[in-house]
Amino acid sequence: MATDDATLSSHDDEMDPLADLSDIEELEAVEDVETPLATVDEALASEADDSSDDDDDEDDDGHDSRHGGFRIRNFFMNMGAFSVSVIFHVVLLVVLGLMFFEDTTKAAINTIVASVMEERPEDAPVEIELNEKIEQVDEQTIAVFSPSAMGAAGPAASTAGEITFDQTLVETAEQTAIVVNAPTIGIPDTVGLIEAVPKGEVKGDPRVIVEDYAQAFDAITQEIMWMLDKGPVLVMWCFDQSESMKDDQREIRERIANVYNQLGIVGNNNSDALLTSVTSYGKAFAVHTSKPTSNREEIVNAIDAVPVDPSGEEMMCQAVGATITGNRRFATRGRQMALILVTDESGNRKNNDTFLEKAIAEAKSSNCKIYVLGREAVFGYPYAHIRWRHPQTRGIHWLRIDRGPETGFPEQLQTNGFRRRHDAFSSGFGPYEQTRMARETNGVFFMLPSVETNLVSAQKHRYELEAMRPFRPDLSARIEVLAARDRYPLRALIWQVISDLNPYNPAVQKIVELRVDYPLTAPEFLKAARTNQQKAIMLIKYMGKAQKALEEGKHLRDQEADPRWQANYDLIYAQLIAYQARIYEYGAALEDFIKNPKTAPPMKGTARLVHWDIGVTKTIRTKESEPYIQKAAELLLATSKEFPGTPWAVRADYERRRGFGVDLHPDYHAPTVRVSNPIPVPKF
Repeated sequence: MATDDATLSSHDDEMDPLADLSDIEELEAVEDVETPLATVDEALASEADDSSDDDDDEDDDGHDSRHGGFRIRNFFMNMGAFSVSVIFHVVLLVVLGLMFFEDTTKAAINTIVASVMEERPEDAPVEIELNEKIEQVDEQTIAVFSPSAMGAAGPAASTAGEITFDQTLVETAEQTAIVVNAPTIGIPDTVGLIEAVPKGEVKGDPRVIVEDYAQAFDAITQEIMWMLDKGPVLVMWCFDQSESMKDDQREIRERIANVYNQLGIVGNNNSDALLTSVTSYGKAFAVHTSKPTSNREEIVNAIDAVPVDPSGEEMMCQAVGATITGNRRFATRGRQMALILVTDESGNRKNNDTFLEKAIAEAKSSNCKIYVLGREAVFGYPYAHIRWRHPQTRGIHWLRIDRGPETGFPEQLQTNGFRRRHDAFSSGFGPYEQTRMARETNGVFFMLPSVETNLVSAQKHRYELEAMRPFRPDLSARIEVLAARDRYPLRALIWQVISDLNPYNPAVQKIVELRVDYPLTAPEFLKAARTNQQKAIMLIKYMGKAQKALEEGKHLRDQEADPRWQANYDLIYAQLIAYQARIYEYGAALEDFIKNPKTAPPMKGTARLVHWDIGVTKTIRTKESEPYIQKAAELLLATSKEFPGTPWAVRADYERRRGFGVDLHPDYHAPTVRVSNPIPVPKF
């Protein structure tokens, strides 16, 4: 600290013997000044004699000096040279004394300051972009009024080991309106806080956890109230046409009336102050209100008119941009705009890549906030799967849906070691496109719980809010994410491993995916087994090379400042070693089955044996895989301990509990019903 350095310097001067010698030399220099002072005394004496002669002349002229005015000249003449010299030396000593007293005082003051100054901890970084010119902000949002934004402390953290979200930012389900807590000591009042934030540079909230639509609607109602306080508002509802959204649309339709009732309660009696329009999207884009309206019946009918699109395509970002563009004229007339996107998927990837930034630019140019009622993204993976039973044939189908990832590009392996992932591990964040749109337009992403009971391999966890804060995904534009990845060798290395092992990459799909169901007949089984044993050898070799590359890049991991990428490295490195052990056990299990085929009854009740399935077990067949298993288990456990309460820890625990051995077991299917002209399998 600067004050401490000054204090130490002051004390050093007092204790240094060389400083005393310097003082003595200064005093000697003062004594040497007597020679010129003596010369001055002689001059004054000579002047006094001349003055005496002049006085005699004046007396001769009849003027008595005793009756004249007081003169400084006469004063010095009467005092003489000795008195003047004494006065001069006294003044000089007083000045020197004052100079020494001032230095002593400063040193004392510095000592006192140093004894009470304490180093203050650095404030947490604030994610806000400021213009050079501060202006008063006109927006009031939940993000601005939240306790976390003002530095307020929430309730005590959850007990260790319990993976739950901190609900301090989430209103309880019984509440019907957002409650803004009164300021407390040490917290600035909300008006002062808003005035300190520049207009146009406020970032929205990319994650607000809500329990259900009731909480989400309460929050949205509060947002609309704030907007109505400043002038008329246009709210645009944009619905996903997926079949899975019909229940959500019905609930929203029923709550629309409640929203208008609440707005009426706060004194907004001008029906035209709040206009509403309804659009929807699937493979195509549809407008369901001929023009924005305040008629509740028209709004309800428009929501009922949202169709079900069987194509499975969701042109989400394109639809958002088209909705804003179609109503942009209202912004030019002074009406505020807000778009509410309702969906349970992340949208078509190619369409998102093309239209995401265009939609954001359109919203910003129209000063339109984007609110999203969406679902949690799958951890590091673009897809989830819905288990669907055909109502006529009774057959089971796994339907793929877009639900992720939470980042601009996947940051986790897309394989489970044998083939493409089918899990649905929760990431703790919303899909990248939706959270980015909300954040960039000063809106909010409301993350609703994933209520699907038929979600395949669902791993739903509610992570601790504070534990997840350092692991927030980068919501920059994709082109900026790419540029950042190229600047950091560790991130580029991890991405290369993910890409080379990606089962959705046509160039490597046939190599990185192993067969997990085998035919019942011996000749067909043998042929399939030999083919996949060769693929397993190639896959082990590549994973070994990837493991070595990551080991050589360990110093890059140590230099990486972002905890998210540290966790990515640790988990993927451990998985590569674990997957090598499982694949080796996979080949050994096939060899044992060829030498000693298993048998199983062809029927199990009404279910029929259809094939042999590959599954993991804790029983190990070979000694060669044991060192890999031991090392992988240690690394996975270390990852869980270093990143507790996060998806990386949950995934590491899952990999460790899965078991590293492989076995084949019979798979039975219930009989299907033969029907003529069955309904097509839907696409969600």
